[in-house]
Amino acid sequence: MANPPYKWISQRVRVREDRRFLTGQGRYVGDIRLAGMLEVAVLASPYAHALIKSIDVEDAIKQPGVVLAITGADLARDTDPIPQFLDLPRVRWYSLATDRVRFAGEGVAAVVATSRAAAEDALDFIKVEYEPLPALADPEAAMAPGAPVLHPDHGSNIAWQGAWTWGDVDGDFRRADRVVKTRLRWSRHSGVPLETFGTVAAWNSRLELLDVWASHQAPALSAQISTVLRFPSNRIRIHADLDVGGSYGAKRGQKQIALTTYLAMRTRRPLRYLEDRLENMAAGDGHGPDRVFDAELALSRTGECLSLRLHTVDDVGAYVGRGPLQIAKCITAIVGPYRIGSVRYSGLAVMTNKTNQNPYRGFGQSPHNFVLERLMDMAATELGLDRVEIRRRNLIPPEAFPYLIPSGSRYDSGDYPAVLDKALALAAYPNLLRFQAEARSQGRCIGIGIAACIEPSGANTAFFALMNPKHKTSLVPEGARVGVDSRGKITVAIGFASTGQSHETMVSQVIAEVMDIAPEEVAVIRADSLAGIPSVPPTGSRMSLMLSGAVLGAAQKILAKMKRIAAHNLGVDPETVEYAGGVFRRKDGSGAGLAFAEVALIAHTRKHQMPPDMEGGLSELYVMEVPGGGHLPDVAGRMQSYPAYTFSVHIPVVEVNPRTGEVRFLDYFAAHDCGTPIHPDIVEGMVYGGIAQGIGAALFEKFVYAEDGQFLSSTFMDYLLPSANEIPPIKMVEHVTPGPHHPFGAKGTAEGGYLTAPAAVASAVEDALSPLGVRVTELPMTPALLLALIGNGRRR
Repeated sequence: MANPPYKWISQRVRVREDRRFLTGQGRYVGDIRLAGMLEVAVLASPYAHALIKSIDVEDAIKQPGVVLAITGADLARDTDPIPQFLDLPRVRWYSLATDRVRFAGEGVAAVVATSRAAAEDALDFIKVEYEPLPALADPEAAMAPGAPVLHPDHGSNIAWQGAWTWGDVDGDFRRADRVVKTRLRWSRHSGVPLETFGTVAAWNSRLELLDVWASHQAPALSAQISTVLRFPSNRIRIHADLDVGGSYGAKRGQKQIALTTYLAMRTRRPLRYLEDRLENMAAGDGHGPDRVFDAELALSRTGECLSLRLHTVDDVGAYVGRGPLQIAKCITAIVGPYRIGSVRYSGLAVMTNKTNQNPYRGFGQSPHNFVLERLMDMAATELGLDRVEIRRRNLIPPEAFPYLIPSGSRYDSGDYPAVLDKALALAAYPNLLRFQAEARSQGRCIGIGIAACIEPSGANTAFFALMNPKHKTSLVPEGARVGVDSRGKITVAIGFASTGQSHETMVSQVIAEVMDIAPEEVAVIRADSLAGIPSVPPTGSRMSLMLSGAVLGAAQKILAKMKRIAAHNLGVDPETVEYAGGVFRRKDGSGAGLAFAEVALIAHTRKHQMPPDMEGGLSELYVMEVPGGGHLPDVAGRMQSYPAYTFSVHIPVVEVNPRTGEVRFLDYFAAHDCGTPIHPDIVEGMVYGGIAQGIGAALFEKFVYAEDGQFLSSTFMDYLLPSANEIPPIKMVEHVTPGPHHPFGAKGTAEGGYLTAPAAVASAVEDALSPLGVRVTELPMTPALLLALIGNGRRR
């Protein structure tokens, strides 16, 4: 399908957010200064698991500058537990531990003082008596008979378990000519943004409101705070006029926000809690999935995929926030881009003595894509097929769209073979194979990777009900308000903070396209939570579809009203009026027209020139609903949760040093189809950043815990991140299959780079070391791991 010509959509207009970031004018939580503001420090437990026998804060309260010191007992008395998304009434989670600590670094007390230094100094005067208990750092050990139970009232360390079957799995496996079976491990890591999590809270006595500024990405934040504080949500104002320094799921901060707002209510003073790096690494809300998979793929002798069996054990940490729901996200694209006729999927969410697992870019889809692509590579080896060819044989063909997968999702559009071909052409694949053969003849370990992955976009949360039937949310709307003043100037209000995806630029492009003006003429503001704009912060690659759809809808409502005003003044039917070039005129071109600004003036000041039944002013709210959403899963667990599906193919080229285990990139090629890109530069930037994060997941990043639960990755000396030196130049090509659920054909694209890169890099490294008998089943592929695999391969 060809793209229609656009004036501003798909154009590389200036990214309006860049100026403030490049000139140091971004506004973060750390930049907020309020008169008389206090600072918060938290005392962390040195134990991974221990009973709190006693705690005494009296000496801390006496220290210079200290205003208040509290313990978990204060929170248990004055607040309700932090909301959790599974139905676990006996697993109670507070911002500070109450009766026992459940991970090293968990807060046990908090001090409020006139400065952070004074608050930290006072922590030394808090006396805590602990009774250490055995700790669990492995989910399979946590399920063993006789294992210590983290939440005795719950009676088990299993937070959730479930299973689904779609299609004739047993029959397909009986009919299969080959079955590929493996165990794979995906290690816990995160985005570790430069800005740690922070919250400023202040009681506004004049308006009797609780004002909150937070570097958050949490949906329904007012409702969560209201629940914890037992305080009306319409008296909590979440400010969105600030920048969030990195997120992609790592900025939930539920316990930090709950603590800070409680302390603000207690002291009736403005105060701030900003994590230091150790707190963020050890006890923040940013750790991603931590999983072991047992996977089986049934195939015909010619390489057609028949059925998939998959079981996962997910280490969710000490408490159950939003993280475990990532187990169910992959159901929305359970077969990836492949024609797999039946699936059995089961999982366990297990609590251990680690900090909570939380959402991370892709909401659990990246580990699933890693599993699918490992299975495809292993199947190719088993059947003696080329890794590209086995994928080509199983890709969903373009004529099959919209395509219904076994778990109920209907993929909207795509041409997966064309994207694959573009990736191969970009990489000059036959030349790569010749280069590899020649290099191997010289003893070099050169690998060419391949991964073809799906990115669901436009998130709905119907899949939450698969893990908690009481969670009946079937509406995840996004709103925008467009206003035109009496001089014809346009302002758009959106309801969430800036998280780095250039939404202000996108909004201005959509308005410019519809209103036929330049993007620079559009003002974009971020309204607070009391402005009445329904909004879910950027999650699930949803904003290209949902926010642009909301802005477009509001703009069209404005234009429809202005057409009626223009028609009334031109003495014609509104159906005969068109708008183009800033002027409303008759479609037949006869007679004079009315300029946009003239109609705006009438709407605001000249009731006598308006239709009698029309209200004055030009301000419209439009609420975009997820296309095809609004339904909960059926009895078999089938559902349509995401309306749009983006597709990517990555081909990295690496060289591995078999003596040191070092992986060096020689090249990296990426092809992607995200429908109509609203801004190509923004799309490329998000893909590039996602690939960088994916390389980190594949080669470097892992939060490590000792057997006794002690956290060993508390600094960037221990938790390695890829730098610019480790990220290769990335060559990209786009393919456009417009999405049917958006007027411009847009789909989401914020997660695709990260969802594909780990699998692609694993494929490349295994290919490089295949002459040495290496099979990659675990990420990250650190030098130590690769040297061990090389040694095992040589011994075999």
